Amino acid sequence: MYISFFKYQGTGNDFIIIDNRKFEFKAEASLIADLCDRRFGIGADGLILLQSEPGYDFRMIYYNSDGKESTMCGNGGRCIVYFAQKLGIIQNEAKFLAIDGEHTAIIRHQEERTAFVGLQMKDVSGIEKVGNDWVLDTGSPHYVQFVEQVSTFQVDTEGRAIRQSQPFLEKGINVNFVEKKNSRLQIRTYERGVEAETLSCGTGVTASALVAHFAGLISQTDIAIKTPGGELEVSFESNTKGHYSNVWLSGEVGLVFSGQIEI
Repeated sequence: MYISFFKYQGTGNDFIIIDNRKFEFKAEASLIADLCDRRFGIGADGLILLQSEPGYDFRMIYYNSDGKESTMCGNGGRCIVYFAQKLGIIQNEAKFLAIDGEHTAIIRHQEERTAFVGLQMKDVSGIEKVGNDWVLDTGSPHYVQFVEQVSTFQVDTEGRAIRQSQPFLEKGINVNFVEKKNSRLQIRTYERGVEAETLSCGTGVTASALVAHFAGLISQTDIAIKTPGGELEVSFESNTKGHYSNVWLSGEVGLVFSGQIEI
């Protein structure tokens, strides 16, 4: 059996996306891991299924590259919105359902193979301090640590140590290392499920921006962010200390290639 797939990326965070409205693709963990393998498969940080959902434009189902269904993926959410437009499901706005609830999104402008997509994330509260670091949930669980010289920081080594420590070992946690440079943030992320650094992480960028504001390191509510894979923006409203609403993650996404693969 052959399936059609589409490879998308959002600031270097790359995904295999499959139109599964006919439920032809059976989501088996071993198959997904094989497809995401960068040497013997298509290669990706994760796989996303677009499926029909009553009352919404579509449902997003996300799997990490280890083949396990995971929590919300911000860059993946932005990519699937652009994919849905390419399928003719939406025009420039979307309302879809993901594992963490309802999301809205806007395609602000586009070229032939790229688009600038804004995605509304879940409201966030309950930011917890752990030693000198921070833990919160932005649709996925995140650990945020502020460091110096993040460009040369040992992200894989230090991120793996935190991710495999208690109390995070069983469920896992994504680990973000953040450096403030003037009014901007530079962020690198170790992702659970991938078990390595990725070029960008949307929920991690969101988490880091909110923590920077909560900790008083940044006062503005529209924050520019640099990841190894490119530039992102996070904006939000903060009317109550520790509670963030109208949270938006924005940046460019693009179609890399498409094809068919036998499974």
